[in-house]
Amino acid sequence: MRPVAPVEPFTRELHGVRTDDPYRWMKVREDPRLRDYLAEERAYYDAAMAAHHELRTALGAEFAARLPVEDDSVAFRRGPFRYVEHMPVGAEYGQLLRQSTGGGDYTVVLDADAVAKGHDYLRYGVCQPSPDGRYIAYSVDFTGDEVYELRFRDTETGLDLPERIPHTYYGSAWSQQSTVYFYVVHDHAYRPFQVYRHAIGTPVEQDVLVYAEADERHHLQLAATRSGAWVVISSESCDTNEQWLVPAGAPETPARLVEPRRRGIEYFTEHVAGPDELVLLTNDGAPEYRVVRAPVADPGRAGWIEVLPGEPGTRLRQLDVFADHLVLRCQRDGVGVLRVIRPDGTSFEHGPQDDCGMIELDRPDPYDTTALVVSTESLVAPRRWWLVDLAGGDLRPLRQTRVPGYDPTAYATELAWVTAPDGERVPVTFAYRIGARRPGGNPCLLYGYGAYERCALPRFSPTYPSLLDRGYVYAIAHVRGGGEGGRRWWLDGRLGHKHHTFTDFVAVRDWLVAQGWAAPGRVACRGLSAGGLLAGAAYTFWPERWSAVIGEAPAVDLLNQMLDPTVPLTVNEYDEWGDPNDPEQFEWIRAYSPYENLSDGPKPPLLVTATMFDPRVAVYEPAKWVAALRALDTHGNDVLMRAELGPGAHKGPSGRRGTLSYEAELLAWLLSR
Repeated sequence: MRPVAPVEPFTRELHGVRTDDPYRWMKVREDPRLRDYLAEERAYYDAAMAAHHELRTALGAEFAARLPVEDDSVAFRRGPFRYVEHMPVGAEYGQLLRQSTGGGDYTVVLDADAVAKGHDYLRYGVCQPSPDGRYIAYSVDFTGDEVYELRFRDTETGLDLPERIPHTYYGSAWSQQSTVYFYVVHDHAYRPFQVYRHAIGTPVEQDVLVYAEADERHHLQLAATRSGAWVVISSESCDTNEQWLVPAGAPETPARLVEPRRRGIEYFTEHVAGPDELVLLTNDGAPEYRVVRAPVADPGRAGWIEVLPGEPGTRLRQLDVFADHLVLRCQRDGVGVLRVIRPDGTSFEHGPQDDCGMIELDRPDPYDTTALVVSTESLVAPRRWWLVDLAGGDLRPLRQTRVPGYDPTAYATELAWVTAPDGERVPVTFAYRIGARRPGGNPCLLYGYGAYERCALPRFSPTYPSLLDRGYVYAIAHVRGGGEGGRRWWLDGRLGHKHHTFTDFVAVRDWLVAQGWAAPGRVACRGLSAGGLLAGAAYTFWPERWSAVIGEAPAVDLLNQMLDPTVPLTVNEYDEWGDPNDPEQFEWIRAYSPYENLSDGPKPPLLVTATMFDPRVAVYEPAKWVAALRALDTHGNDVLMRAELGPGAHKGPSGRRGTLSYEAELLAWLLSR
């Protein structure tokens, strides 16, 4: 029997629109009816998936066979030590090892398997050695709710210090003396809003508030400059920010403002140690950003001197500094490149090894390094590491990930451009097994995201060959709302332009079919979070286009979420989705939110995931949607919800085996359709 959720009459009335919401009661996570309903859904899911046990087991074995038995990261230097992330044989989680820069053996300074003992889930929020190597600051989450407990490991004794700090978030910075640690805490809505200063070895109750952000549209980020000279506190909304500086060598100094916030203006501060000045990446006067410099003593806008002007068509996304060289991560024509500007003003660039792959800074190298470690990969090429000489610009191979039993020459990947209904050109990256193209098209899995100016990156996964070997084409639609086309790409896919995200996605699907890459009746789609909203909209408005749909933690009840300022990640996302208290913006969201556009009719098979402790998309959003779909359905549509009642996160389980087992479940369901 298909689960049937309890109903409780409720009518929302706003801006003259009356909407029944009989599942609104699910917002109360403590309501025992919710857990009972989710348990029924999980039992129904498990029973349905039992028929695919052999396929799921086979996929899991294939994935595991492609993992290195034992693996190490490329080493990075911090202070008097080198550090390596090591995955031991048979381990679920990795170890942090270190070695003196003078030589000797590597020793374990933090073992995540030992930290996770007795828990079914573990993720680190921060893991940061102190400059002198005496301590490791690390924070742990054992449920998946992203509420972290901050701890300090004494590397001399191998034991944690007595002080433990609850309710911390991402972002941190050490003082230069390794005696003070800056950290972030969040409020009831999971908004990181305060920065504190902790003196190592003192009671947590004595920690000092450094900065608090009162504007609910803004959240805080925290980091040190690469030089280690400054702690940077950034107060950010979707499109506006301001930054405050604390000298890391004098951590008790009050934070100093760089430049007051102005709506729509962003800047991000780094430090050049040689001339002892600041460099800033900003969109002030350049829509796709430019680089300016400013004196440390007076860093405000009045003193900004341009170093690199903005360029139409090239988004300057991130700025870093090494040995007085400026390193910029750029986005151009849908592909990321790294640009290095030498102190004399000359420059060079490196792109991915595959034209449609990716390149990125890979290790937390120290400021004074003269050679950067970067990594490249693509949908079919596992990660490779390279050494970039900052002076000459030469790129030298360092090492590569060895995937047992995998031959990358058997596969290919391409980047193509699709014309959307309004004439915009939308990039799509896709991969396939060479020689496996079929007349009339292959089965295809299309992935999309399209929000927050984030790029859907073409990373390699040990799971992809299992799809490609079965004749699938795997594709990523780089739709508007993401960052692949720069700042304008995001602006043209948010707020009142959000519909472009969905029409771009369908246009990519139709192009794959028209070009013979995908068979018309064998195209599935998948998305997570905001990408789950995309998958939900595809299911709602274009059901005939899909053979199956996977919505992972889908934000499908977005309108009701944005109407409740107590819900995590709401007020500070008005600039992404809109504020539905405004009648026009209410209509924007109502027009595409899947829960607002329910209908009966034949639909493709649907798999939805939901996690009890997920703070980003509350479990009730997918649960309400599935319950409402079931209640309306008179066609016997295939709808399953993988409800996780125990520990688990927004992206699913943690650990190597947990992650691969989860992926095997989802792909077994997909392949069976």
